[in-house]
Amino acid sequence: MKSQDIFILLKLVSLQRQEQAVKAHHLEPKLHLQGWEGWEIAEEELISQREINKLIPLSLAVHYTARGLESEIGVSKSEINNSIKRCISVGLAKLDRKTNRPNANTKALLEFIVHGLKYVFPAKPAEIVRGIPTSFAAPVLEGKLLSAGEFIYVWPDARGKNKGLSVAPLFKSVPMAVKKDPLLYEYLALVDSIRLGNPREATFAEQLLEEKLRNI
Repeated sequence: MKSQDIFILLKLVSLQRQEQAVKAHHLEPKLHLQGWEGWEIAEEELISQREINKLIPLSLAVHYTARGLESEIGVSKSEINNSIKRCISVGLAKLDRKTNRPNANTKALLEFIVHGLKYVFPAKPAEIVRGIPTSFAAPVLEGKLLSAGEFIYVWPDARGKNKGLSVAPLFKSVPMAVKKDPLLYEYLALVDSIRLGNPREATFAEQLLEEKLRNI
């Protein structure tokens, strides 16, 4: 497996959650509200995102294609196809019988994230940089637990709002991808909490991630 496999699977989970919300005739509030960002956002980008949100019910099917995923997360189409094949072969993904679209096997995915990810793809904080808050500094977890240490963790990004210890994301395009998808941002921040946190913090993040992946 490669680290981008988990990144791609979590994007698929986000699409599945958004699709469920559309079928239930509502969109999750965080898909519309400003303020969840961990970076500086220009007014024209905010206007553009509002227009994109209006089109979500019409465009979700397109996002499942290799071309759609490439645009959303910045991973090449060939690597996306190879990643999905790898994930299907080990049971972390499966093809929908009706649509033939790839879906994440959330039960298996959660099991791997909780028990294996930090050993296969460990996170090692480095120098102080400007970036996007992750782990317990991200909005999904901010203030819920007091994490030890003077500095927060960030993904390096020139437009990030904070300075902290640099943590390499699962894939280089993560900072770009989370700016388009608040749900994906939450999932990846929780994953970093599991990779970086002490046992108490990691357990809390695991429980929250399990809640978010439940019934998908």
